[in-house]
Amino acid sequence: MGERRTPEQERVHRRQRLAAALRIFAERGFEEGAGGHITARDSIMTDHFWVNPFGVYFGHVRACDLLLVDHNGTVVQGEGTVNPAGYAIHSQIHAAHPRVIAAAHTHSPYGRAWSALSRPLAAITQDACAFFERHTVFQTYTGVVLDIDEGKRIAQVLGDAGTAVILQNHGLLTVGGSVEEAAWWFVAMDRSCQVQLLAEAAGDPIVIDDDAARAARDVIGTPGIARLNFRLLFADIVRRQPELLD
Repeated sequence: MGERRTPEQERVHRRQRLAAALRIFAERGFEEGAGGHITARDSIMTDHFWVNPFGVYFGHVRACDLLLVDHNGTVVQGEGTVNPAGYAIHSQIHAAHPRVIAAAHTHSPYGRAWSALSRPLAAITQDACAFFERHTVFQTYTGVVLDIDEGKRIAQVLGDAGTAVILQNHGLLTVGGSVEEAAWWFVAMDRSCQVQLLAEAAGDPIVIDDDAARAARDVIGTPGIARLNFRLLFADIVRRQPELLD
């Protein structure tokens, strides 16, 4: 996680990175009206998580606007309401996977397009290798996820070592041991979806062999590399929009 921080300092860190991630997602066109959510487990009350308020544009969210939600879905700090689908999915991921500090799910265009194919990404580029054997497909769609049991099934499909799930006919969901990781994996996965869609539209992409894909993954698919890549995006958005840290 980097330098040592007290639980109180870590809470501030996670909230600021979460607000920054939301604004980065807005600039990349990942938001879709009121849909989409990023969550971060609280560093003090670890069965609670922070989330963006329902119905607030990603690009306007500040750290002080985030909501702290308990395991029952009750807002215990902040003003606003929680997206019901966001609670159904994220609460179960955080409950089932203590390793998950943050989770990101939005209706990004390329993620949605790829999800309609209901298959995993192929290792056709070096960047896509970051997800090799680290992502799964949730191969069902029954409507908007409002049922806790559906959230539990998604958490089960994620597994104990996964970084992402492709939700059939829905979009992408990524997780990480920090906000930085979850947010960067989402950015990278959506771009990998875009690249594979382009490559398959042009012809038959050459797939990297398994051993080479694993070797690449072990270099560029690590938590440290995800945090490094997010750090660049964070520095840029904070320089241009410093009020997000409030």
